[in-house]
Amino acid sequence: MLYHLYELNHATIAPLRLMASYSSTFWQSPTNPMANNPVGRSMVAGLDLFERLTRRYAKPEFGIDTIVINGKPYDVEQETVLEKPFCHLVRFTVPGLSKAVQNKRQKILMVAPMSGHYATLLRGTVETMLEDFDIYITDWVDARMVPTSQGGFDLSDYIDYVIDMLHFMGKGTNIMAVCQPSVPVLAAVSVMAQRKDDHSPASLCLMGGPIDTRRNPTAVNDLAETRGIEWFEKNVIVKVPFPHAGFMRDVYPGFLQLTGFMTMNLERHVDAHKDLFWNMVKGDGDSAEKHDRFYDEYLSVMDLSKEFYLQTIEENFIKHSLARGQFMHRGELVEPAAVEKTAIMTVEGELDDITGLGQTEAAHDLCKNVPDGKKVHFVQKGVGHYGIFNGRRFKSEIAPALTRFMQSNN
Repeated sequence: MLYHLYELNHATIAPLRLMASYSSTFWQSPTNPMANNPVGRSMVAGLDLFERLTRRYAKPEFGIDTIVINGKPYDVEQETVLEKPFCHLVRFTVPGLSKAVQNKRQKILMVAPMSGHYATLLRGTVETMLEDFDIYITDWVDARMVPTSQGGFDLSDYIDYVIDMLHFMGKGTNIMAVCQPSVPVLAAVSVMAQRKDDHSPASLCLMGGPIDTRRNPTAVNDLAETRGIEWFEKNVIVKVPFPHAGFMRDVYPGFLQLTGFMTMNLERHVDAHKDLFWNMVKGDGDSAEKHDRFYDEYLSVMDLSKEFYLQTIEENFIKHSLARGQFMHRGELVEPAAVEKTAIMTVEGELDDITGLGQTEAAHDLCKNVPDGKKVHFVQKGVGHYGIFNGRRFKSEIAPALTRFMQSNN
């Protein structure tokens, strides 16, 4: 019923949104004598704010058309090179570079979070790393758009997807997991090592991932342990309504995930929208545009399959299975100690309130047979969770460290 109520609410508000759009056009019309005075701008600001707050945000585009390398602009080519029911593998290359440079560029499999937001959240990460590498990124598919005939999707499927992609990309690939995928990616690399798979990645970078949430637990970790898996299954799992392609699929809906995101920092989001209103009244288009770009991305969310979501909660945050040496994949015990040849780098943010300090670093203890010379732990001062993979400090400090690590271990 919850999903149906959400859809009904969206449909009910639709006429009001249409009216707001028409009214905004009227108040901005050059033939309206009040268009450019404080009254007109206030009306436009209020109407636009209403439209934005009641809108359903579509999946954004990556929109990486050009990139500057050594002061010179180059066109970027984007293509989908592998399609699976719950994920598309998207490749970014710079075809204008010389063949000599192209031959030296290594490949990164960038595993984006499957935690509500789309892979486009890593747009800045892709753009920065593309200066030195060819990038392949997991573009996860909204579960409500996958017909039930395609079957389910759980943690074991996730691990299989990662292994299949590494095989598709070939030997010598670097793999980079941002946040949530750190656990299944480390599991995938461990399984490949146990099988002595010659497509095991050359290097593994884990960034702000919950490898062992018993270390320095955050409010997010405490919530999972306090509620228990039964509470999550009873209260946040719903069926996709008609007419979506995934009709009757059990999912954790994106709108509930977004509610959780917003309430964690509600005061900040309220202030941001107040600022948007007054910036529009003042005619400060640059500040309003910056706000719009951020929230167009932040408010775009996807549904997650029930199996994947509940297993992630239970295995990562309640049982701590990987950290305790009890994580299973297809009936096989996952043993990170089997990893010997893949170099490992962990990245954490000093101010991260999602994944506490030490949780990602725990990967080094689990992968005890990787030589010390092939292990790096990097803590970025002054950044929170988002700053680990995006923003000024990522571009100026973290990305160069990642590049040095990958290039020296391939």
